[in-house]
Amino acid sequence: MSGRLLKSTVTVGGMTLISRVLGLVRDIVIARVIGAGVGADAFFVAFKIPNFMRRLFAEGAFSQAFVPVLSDYRATRDPETVRELIGAVSGMLGGILLLVTLVGVLAAPLLVSIFAPGFLDEPVKFAMAADMVRITFPYLMFISLTALVAGVLNSYGHFAVPAFTPVLLNLCLIGATLWFAPGLDRPVMALAWAVLLAGILQLGFQLVPLARMGFLVRPHWRRDDPGVMRIKKLMLPAIFGSSVAQVNLLVDTLIASFLVTGSVSWLYFSDRLMEFPLGVFGIALATVILPSLSRDHASASHERYTATLDWALRLVILITVPAAMGLCLLAGPMLTALFQYGAFSAHDMAMSRLSLMAYALGLPGFVLVKVLSSGFFARQDTRTPVRVGIIAMTSNMVMNVLFVVPLVYLDFAGPHAGLALATSISAYLNAGLLYRGLYRETGFRPGAGWFGWLLKVGAGVAAMSALLMLGPDSTDAWLVMGWSTRTLHLAGWIAAAVSVFVVVMFALGVRPAHLISAPGSDKHSS
Repeated sequence: MSGRLLKSTVTVGGMTLISRVLGLVRDIVIARVIGAGVGADAFFVAFKIPNFMRRLFAEGAFSQAFVPVLSDYRATRDPETVRELIGAVSGMLGGILLLVTLVGVLAAPLLVSIFAPGFLDEPVKFAMAADMVRITFPYLMFISLTALVAGVLNSYGHFAVPAFTPVLLNLCLIGATLWFAPGLDRPVMALAWAVLLAGILQLGFQLVPLARMGFLVRPHWRRDDPGVMRIKKLMLPAIFGSSVAQVNLLVDTLIASFLVTGSVSWLYFSDRLMEFPLGVFGIALATVILPSLSRDHASASHERYTATLDWALRLVILITVPAAMGLCLLAGPMLTALFQYGAFSAHDMAMSRLSLMAYALGLPGFVLVKVLSSGFFARQDTRTPVRVGIIAMTSNMVMNVLFVVPLVYLDFAGPHAGLALATSISAYLNAGLLYRGLYRETGFRPGAGWFGWLLKVGAGVAAMSALLMLGPDSTDAWLVMGWSTRTLHLAGWIAAAVSVFVVVMFALGVRPAHLISAPGSDKHSS
């Protein structure tokens, strides 16, 4: 079981890696051509609004409610009943999305006022953001329907196509920035049109394999469908419970809109680098284990459910702890090598570095929330994550005030970094409360060998950190290098750090078999 899950995780992670690499290229191009000024701040807010709602409703609440119900139907019903469920759900979702899209386009200025109230004092930035929201908001409809199709494909073990789909967004944005933006009076508007085009292409790309599976059915509106009713019941609390991290990031953007120009962009670029390992591994792992956990719960196999969750948590520690430390220690060189060209200044790099380090500290917490939430959603329990999410979000808001206000008066750190630090701390609070809930309410118990596993990972991270602390030159030394030299130097240090970590883990007895063996077995505690 673990071997199959690991293979699927690697498949999703590999496809996501391609997307993330292109995403870095996209951000490098945007930073070089657009910079981190008024236009960039306006676009990032305009793109964040539909993207936030997409993560909150489509990939968040909807997917967490739809996949368990679909997995239950697959395990207990005939294929025709599954087809009827897909048709009813797509009809309901499509109708709601169409209405929401129309309202969003008409209410673009209001949305900007809500998501970035600090723009109200800057009429040019506010108007530009509102114009771009009218163009980007329909992306929500297309990408949400894409998430529905992805849920069907993932439930039947077809992970590659949904994981590859985001590549199309990155290609559209790169092409628009390089070839269309220079010819416009407002170059940044090209990015907004690229987002809309990408949504259409992503949906069309996934409809092909859906048709081959025989599940491309005509949508129909059936509110009283039992499956639809179950999904609607699960979605309401899941809207909040599965997306606390996204809400926290939104709060960061809202507060950052009141700070100096560039704060929104600094948080964006640092968040993008933190999202790289989160997307390649964290989201990939959560995507893969949700259908498996749902099937285990549907078949009343508590032992397999517990083993799958325990295996996933071990993998989270193994991957995210060294990744977080690497992001912290290489924050300056990464930003310099990837972004510090053209309109992206040394000051932009320095400010982005602070927020990247703060976000990186929370990387294990962000991934743990994804995995632990899946444990509840697989059981069709969305209420517990809601209770936990309310506590985490409230704590994040309090910490935002406690961290940001003092930093406004300090010269050595930007107040935007306080926003990132508060988000990271709230992620650990969220993860800790979710774990306690699983322990108390589901009878989940971690397998044997956890103490030894943590010691081994800690030793590997310590060795890797020692290398990085002694290694890369100051970021000033990187500025005299060309783009290719910077990239090669960065790749070399990352490869060296990974090699040291792997060698230490191997020397301590960790083998590839430990990643595919049943959690809690003797192999894990060797």
